[in-house]
Amino acid sequence: MRRVVSAAVLAALSLLSSVAMAAPTGTVFTANERGNSISQVDLATGRVTTLPLDIAPHNVQVTPDGKRLLAVGMSEHAGHHGGQAGGDLLVFDLPLGPKPAFRLPVAGHPGHVITDAGSNIAYVTDASNNAVQVYDLAARRQVGSIGTGKYPHGLRLSPDGRSIYVANVKDDSVSVLDTASQRELGRIAVGNAPVQVGFAPDGKQAYVSLSAENSLGLIDTATRKLSGKVRVGRTPIQMFATPDGRQVFVADQGSSKQPDNRVSVVDPQAGKTIAEVQTGPGAHGVAISSDGRYVFVSNIESGTMSVIDSQQHVVVSSYKVGDGPNGISYRE
Repeated sequence: MRRVVSAAVLAALSLLSSVAMAAPTGTVFTANERGNSISQVDLATGRVTTLPLDIAPHNVQVTPDGKRLLAVGMSEHAGHHGGQAGGDLLVFDLPLGPKPAFRLPVAGHPGHVITDAGSNIAYVTDASNNAVQVYDLAARRQVGSIGTGKYPHGLRLSPDGRSIYVANVKDDSVSVLDTASQRELGRIAVGNAPVQVGFAPDGKQAYVSLSAENSLGLIDTATRKLSGKVRVGRTPIQMFATPDGRQVFVADQGSSKQPDNRVSVVDPQAGKTIAEVQTGPGAHGVAISSDGRYVFVSNIESGTMSVIDSQQHVVVSSYKVGDGPNGISYRE
């Protein structure tokens, strides 16, 4: 009887192990700002394709419907903006082709881009004009501009789609934008040099990276007030919460002279860092698989993308992408 039970247990453990080690699938995109390119990583095959661009892309974002990839960055077109400094929003159809379906000029300094829940309206942070520029993707034109705090950078849509939080780097605040009225509802004082924001899956809590404080700010979205801070690694940039809301993965970039190579794993309910994962120098962008099992991190200084097992807190694979990968996005 002991042998039968032992064999059954071993078989079960073997099955669990094979499930636990199942390879990630889907596609990861990185915005390679220093290399003027976008890299596409096919996780099933391990194939990396890098597409040259005529902008220096800082951020990429797959639309919620999975049909498009948006990229924003400073333009290389001389006189493209009437002699003024400016950038572009590039809109690609997916699967990714060699050229964008269309482009839209951004007169200022674009940082990040997202869309509404319907994938129809794009929002681009413009650090030069302290605003979020609004674009209708169907009409292929700009339809508005929403004022924010100083030097808006990272932004995210709330889970219910009703509001957008924007990190204002030089204002030490987070702007709360209303997607229905297309206006700023208010600002939340958060701390030194906020760079990016994120949300808990239920929308009750938001997160903000405080790059000059080496901490992650916790925001109560009901009161729109900072409820606490969690110490993380040096110069945190992007973060993403797992679908169950139990963990927030924070990329610690450090500086160009002294890059950090860690991702801090925060338990938002306990209000503390519970693990650190070594990725590559200059950890910057963070995305996560739909099932929450894998976390994807772009490493600026090494030109790589790391894949983290969110349960084991270890890097399971790494891919060479373009030069200076910043923004990152995932598509199933």
